[in-house]
Order: sequence, then C-alpha cells, then structure tokens
Amino acid sequence: MQSDRPALSWRGRAGVLVISIVGVLVVWFTNQWLTQRFTESTRNRAELRQALYSGNLLSELQRNSVVPLLLSRDPSLINALNSGDFSQSSQRLISYVEEIGAASLMLLDADGRVVAATDRNNIGTNLRSAPYFIEALRSNDTVFSNFRNENGAYVFTYSRRIQFNNELAGVIVVEADLRKFEQTWAGISDAVIVADSEGTIILSTEPRWRGLPEEEALQAQSPVSAIERAIRATADWTLLPADAYLFGQPVMRLESRIPFRGWRMVSFTPYASIREKVNSVLALEIMAFALVLAVAFYFASRRARARSAVFQRESAELRQLNEALQREIAERERAEKNLEVAEQSLAQSSKLAALGEMSAAVSHELNQPLAAMKTYLAGARLLLQRKRPDEALSSFQRIDDLIERMGAITRQLKSYARKGGDAVEPVDMRDALSEALVMMEPQLKRHNVLISRSVPRQPVLVMADRIRLEQVIINLLRNAIDATRDIAEPSIEIMISAGETALLSVRDNGHGIKDLDNLFEPFYTTKAPGDGVGLGLAISSGIVNDFGGRLSARNARAGGAVFEIRLPVWKGDAEAAE
Repeated sequence: MQSDRPALSWRGRAGVLVISIVGVLVVWFTNQWLTQRFTESTRNRAELRQALYSGNLLSELQRNSVVPLLLSRDPSLINALNSGDFSQSSQRLISYVEEIGAASLMLLDADGRVVAATDRNNIGTNLRSAPYFIEALRSNDTVFSNFRNENGAYVFTYSRRIQFNNELAGVIVVEADLRKFEQTWAGISDAVIVADSEGTIILSTEPRWRGLPEEEALQAQSPVSAIERAIRATADWTLLPADAYLFGQPVMRLESRIPFRGWRMVSFTPYASIREKVNSVLALEIMAFALVLAVAFYFASRRARARSAVFQRESAELRQLNEALQREIAERERAEKNLEVAEQSLAQSSKLAALGEMSAAVSHELNQPLAAMKTYLAGARLLLQRKRPDEALSSFQRIDDLIERMGAITRQLKSYARKGGDAVEPVDMRDALSEALVMMEPQLKRHNVLISRSVPRQPVLVMADRIRLEQVIINLLRNAIDATRDIAEPSIEIMISAGETALLSVRDNGHGIKDLDNLFEPFYTTKAPGDGVGLGLAISSGIVNDFGGRLSARNARAGGAVFEIRLPVWKGDAEAAE
C-alpha cells in the first residue's frame, strides 16, 4: 500500500539542505562572535575588579605603614618605656587600633618583651627572635615583615624602633589586617590569590593554597574522573581555549602586578556566565531556524495542508516560549543588578550599625559595675576608719571581681557587635541569679525595693556562658527598678522553675509596658535622655538567642511587667548516654 503523502521533489530536498547548511553556518559564526565578545566583556570586568582589589590592598598597606612612625613619637609610650609603668599603655593601644583599623598593636621593650598589646594574652611574651623585632633593630626606618603563623595564615607587620636620647627604648609593631580582603574576595565567584616576589601564595580565597606556588596550588585538588572529563568536553564546545581548569571548571586567568615588594595578584574567572549567555542566544537562533524549516516543509509538501493547523499551533507555542525566555533573561539581569546594589548598601549599613551599637553600649553596660565599685569603696573607707581591715579586704576583693566583670562585659559587647559568642558550659540558674542580686544589692537597698524569690532546691542547669547570663538578669533587674521608681512600695518577684525548659521570670509592680512590639529593638527606650540608650534589652535578647532560648515580655493582669527567660534544660546524663 502506497503512502498518500508523496516524497519531496529535488527542489524541496535542495531547499531543506540549503536551509540546514545556512543554519549550521550561522550558529557556528554566531557562537564564535558572541563567545569572543562576551569573553572580552567578562575579561574587562575581571580586570576592573582586580585593579580595585589591588588598589584596596595597596591602600591598606600604605595606611598601616605610617602608623609605626607616629606611634614611635608618642610621648606617653616613650615615658612608659623609660619609667617601666605600662598600666595605661595597653588601653592606649586599644584606643589607637580602633581608629587605625589595624589587626593588632604591640609595644616591645629593648629586650624584646611585650609590655603592652591590644591582645592582652601576648603581654609578657618574649619576641626577641621575631623577624619584625630583629629587622627593626637593624634599621632606623619602618620595616615590613611577613611570616606564616601556626594556623597556616600569613601575618603582615610594620615595625619601628623607638629611641630616646639616641638610645634604643623599644619597638612598636603594627599588624596589618589583610585577611579581611580574603573574606571579601570569597564573596564573589572569582578565585583570587596574591603571591610575593618568590611566587609563594600569601593571600588566597582558598586557605589550602597559602604557602604554595601557583602551579602546585592548582594541582591541589581531587583528580577529574572520566565522566567529568566527558561532561567538560561536551560543555566547552562554545568556549575559547581555557587558561586553566579550577575544580574541574574552565577559568580565565588574569595577572597584575602590585607596586609593593614585587607582589602580584592573580584571579581566576569562570566561563560559566559566558557559556550561559552564548547558549541562550544560540537556542533562540536554533528555534528560529526550526521555524523556518517548519514553514519550508509546509510549502514544500502539497499534501500537508491537513497538518497546517498543527504547525501553526507549534509555531505560536515556540514564539511564546521565545518571548518568555527573553522576558526571563531581562528579569534575571535586572534582579542581578538590584541584588548587587542591595548587597553593597546592606554591607555598609551593617558596618555603621555595629559601630554605633558598640560605641553606645560601652557607656550603658558599665554604669552598674561602676556604681557598685563606688559603694564598695565607701564601705571599705568606713571599715578602715573603724580599724576593721579584714572586712575592708573583702570589699577590695569584690571591687577586683567587678573590674574583671567590666572587662568581660566589654568583651561580650564586642561579641554582640559581631554576632558571635563564647564557649558555653552547664550553669545553675540559681547561682547566676544569686550573683546578679549581689551586684544589684546597693541599688535595691537605695530604692527600698522588696525582693521575693521562689527557686527550687534542686539545681536548674542550662547550657550558657555564666557572665553573659548574669548580665541578662542584671539588665532585667535594673529595668524593674527603673519601672518602680514612682511606686510607693516597690517590689520585684523572681521565680525559677524547671520542666521541659528552664524558666526565670522577673515581675515588677510598676506601670507596665506600653509598646511591646518595639521593646527589643536597638535604641528604643522609654527613659528620659541620659538615663539609658535602649540597648539593654536588645543585647539581652541576642544573648538568650545565642544560648538557644527566648526572652519575652508581657504585662501582668494585676499590673506591672513580666520578663521571662526560657532556656533548654541541660540533661548531662542523657547526653552522655547518647
């Protein structure tokens, strides 16, 4: 039985063949032209980013290079080296490092011993054999040194000798914070390295590349399997020859020199975006030629009129897909641009907000320990006048504890600003409450506040940092005292209970809370100007969240406010059994 649809004539076959050949040639030339164009555009953007990174890195080095010269002429540091009194030197260096933006500052005496530092753990360390100390003694100018520490990261320092009456008094060392650039570079798709004059990688978005030459660093990856090689060969048909392969992906390699001690910067930009753009255009061309072939077959086949409606529907669907694809490409491009602008604005706003919260919170959080120290000093003076030195020593010991607490508070404030926390351990909430009440005892007595406690006899253990937990309870007690200032008979009820979670509630008989929604927002306060900056509850909520718990507030039915701390109960025996 013969078919009703006759075969195409030789003209029809020739037309189909010509259209096919033209389509292949157009796709091939389009692929070559677009690949070169998009590759050049990507290369230009990568060169611009590399110039920006190089300029930022050089600016940071130059800014830190002038710091040793200025600090070597600081009269307070010179007097401290001459007198041997370094009690205020570390604090002065800490105030400098916040303004300078350096990673750390250290002051060494003539024997190489650290006598003052922004990291107090380094005080007393002998660094006589350190390269920056030796180089500073050999030169009258500022010297640059870099070495690799025990963690595998490179440390970059500027050091300069301090002279008094033409004699060596000590050495000032400034560590430049270049690792922040690694973190910034890691946020993009490019891989970036900085190598010294010997070709050794000293900065890299890949930590395991540090200390290796570039050739070894690129080989420090798992071998490519046969399947990955086949996929690579298939996916790379639209690309120009790759400069290198990084983690199995073809990349573009760009190198530039940094005008500093022979350093150079190398970036590796992936070809993925180029391949995506080229393939999207080629897909459109292929669909266009498919439409042309469909129309050609329609006119070439006289017996295909019955299927004309099907071809029309298919053509309409292809056009819709084409338009949808074009809209999707345009929407993605707009979304990428908006995302870049939003990321830059968010990063800048986060930095400014963190600096504002830290500067305001230092004043807010240290008022209570200072007030307690003033009370203990007055008591110690009275005890000494009454010839009771043993009891006075107890007051001095409490003052010493408060000083340690103030240092811990400042560390916690910095931890809050960078959204990190210290190591936690099992803490009895009863002990934390007792310590907080001891610190708040002077204020409670001064305002005649009646305290009623309800705590269980058994320990209520939670996983937390004790000092930070005490700070939260102190903030709640201080707020309760402020809320009951206008009350004739102020009282505070404190209750601890344990069930599925540990609960600590603080209730006062004040006027209650008017705005519960914004209560835990930073800088929100109902106090008069000068009485508070609105950071206590925001910090307390962040601390409780770090412990895996929740800080909430509500108004009691009988009047007053109730603050509740809920934390997971620590079950040591059950966790050990698991």
